[in-house]
Amino acid sequence: MSTFTIENIREKLNMALPGHAATLQFERNGRALFDRKADASTKSSAVLILLYPDENTLKISLIARPPYDGKHGGQISLPGGKKEIWDENLAQTALRESQEEIGVKALDIAVLGPLTPIYIPVSNFNVQPYVGYISYLPDFYPSPAEVDYMIHISLEELCDISRRGKKTIMVEKTQMEVSGYTIGNDWVWGATALILSEFIEILASK
Repeated sequence: MSTFTIENIREKLNMALPGHAATLQFERNGRALFDRKADASTKSSAVLILLYPDENTLKISLIARPPYDGKHGGQISLPGGKKEIWDENLAQTALRESQEEIGVKALDIAVLGPLTPIYIPVSNFNVQPYVGYISYLPDFYPSPAEVDYMIHISLEELCDISRRGKKTIMVEKTQMEVSGYTIGNDWVWGATALILSEFIEILASK
């Protein structure tokens, strides 16, 4: 049985959010790559941490973006994307994008609450994360244009502190040491790792 319940998670999300754990902030490595701040040109987007039951536990899914010559090609992400003018709010953006990217029914998802927004300088997006819940194990239909493959992980596995570490990667032709998580054969870093770090801290709170 899962050590987490939807009722308890919803309750914790309605408390003061902890913000992004300092231990998962980007390492600057002598370069002000992440010093840029949001401004009038910044675009709004939203992502979803979708909880669902599977094998007597609660799981979430991450997606691997297809490899392409762009800022986020091949990275591990949460389903989500840019706010469109027809979206009433960012929660609707997160639900719509999740339906488009991984094929879950947006109408069946209950939004439990938001996490702390995060600004991504390299793409000039302000990202609002949400936590949602669907009461059954959904059939996933990932969009080939948006998703290379999916990663499914239980909350117990996600909270395993041995997954946290640091790794040296190339960012815009610059070698940087960044904090993140090892999930399966994948390295999760950047905004996704920051979002997950806050969610993990919420799950661990009393």
